[in-house]
Amino acid sequence: MTSFSIQLTSVSDIKAFVDAASRLDCDVDVLCGRYLVDGKSIMGLFSIDLSEPIQVQVHGSQAQADIFMGAIQKFLVK
Repeated sequence: MTSFSIQLTSVSDIKAFVDAASRLDCDVDVLCGRYLVDGKSIMGLFSIDLSEPIQVQVHGSQAQADIFMGAIQKFLVK
């Protein structure tokens, strides 16, 4: 499992994130406080507070995580 933080600020950011997550053959979880939602669910992402950075967990190989992080690089929090 690989964890990192991202910041999504617009509807188009959420759509791009879900599109990238949906291309993975593994689970992607998004954690916001005590809530955990499926990173492949656009409705799930709309149901959480996105005003602060959120934690992402990729439950796959390191190669899958690296490909995913490359696809969503502009959302990564340094």
